[in-house]
Amino acid sequence: MTLVLGIESSCDETAAAVVSGDGRVRSDVVRSQIELHAPFGGVVPELAARDHLRVIVPVVSEALSRAGVALADVDAIAVTQRPGLVGALLVGVQAAKGLAWAAEKPLIAVDHLVGHLLSVFLRRDGDPAPEEVGLGFPFIGLLVSGGHSAIYRCDGPAAAQIRELGATRDDAVGEAFDKIAKLLGLGYPGGPVIDRLAPTGIAERATVSLGVPMAANKSSLEFSFSGLKSAIARHVLGASGPHTDAEIADICAAFQKIATKTLVTKTILAASMENVSRVVITGGVACNRELRERMGVSCRERGYDLFVPPFKSCTDNAAMIAYAGTVKLAAGDVSGFDLAPVTRTELARVTRKGRGIR
Repeated sequence: MTLVLGIESSCDETAAAVVSGDGRVRSDVVRSQIELHAPFGGVVPELAARDHLRVIVPVVSEALSRAGVALADVDAIAVTQRPGLVGALLVGVQAAKGLAWAAEKPLIAVDHLVGHLLSVFLRRDGDPAPEEVGLGFPFIGLLVSGGHSAIYRCDGPAAAQIRELGATRDDAVGEAFDKIAKLLGLGYPGGPVIDRLAPTGIAERATVSLGVPMAANKSSLEFSFSGLKSAIARHVLGASGPHTDAEIADICAAFQKIATKTLVTKTILAASMENVSRVVITGGVACNRELRERMGVSCRERGYDLFVPPFKSCTDNAAMIAYAGTVKLAAGDVSGFDLAPVTRTELARVTRKGRGIR
């Protein structure tokens, strides 16, 4: 069975994993930088790169040790080449190149977004094979995280088989969660905190008025979350509040309700338009409980099959990079040692940033 070592360092997690060709996760080590960046309310690129450089070797060593293999036992080294913070990516790419050269193994470049979309095929803790639960291509993939929010039609595992149907015109939804949490004084990262507080609040009681983004264009698959952030910023900075924990919880409930409803409505619309009955949610925001629940209800009502990876496969990890590497290795798609980091995804974009008529 093919074994691939994956390395991920695109943002603020240093990760390494060993995964087999059938998607079984042999090891998955993730070293988070949350405590490092929390005082700044967001990721500081230079600090992220320095921390990756400090821990990349022990993280890779631990991944190999947990998998019970040596570097010589793996068949290839896969690494996130794009998209991400260039300094952070550079650490992972250079480490992968060094390991591949020293061990005389193929080097495989992986697009971080492709890794997320394929993370649903990872098998952990006795998970059944994808075909046993009806998972396969094509599927509609909603990828939502701190840096990305887009809907894709996935007809296969290769980048050329993945087509963007709609993406955010401004903020990613995860970025909106973090910025709104910061405005409300809830700390960083904001997504988990808002997800925890929202069920304790009442959206209809919120002291801020939040409109549905892009409500006038019901056929659009594009997103916009900056307006929600701006409305809450004006409210928080104004004289009206919020002044109590209950008011903050109500605002969390109102924002999360609109954000998740928007994501679900457009994803279901995409599945209908593309006549595809499989739906996948992935990315860090896929850990949001209200999003999972709303999408589950909507899919059941329409007879769609919903697939959501476990939490550890949704957030940034190297197992998804290693699995994407096994797919590319099987196709003979390997890279040379001139590999360099790239800040943009290789997936073709159709959504233009900014306002205006399309």
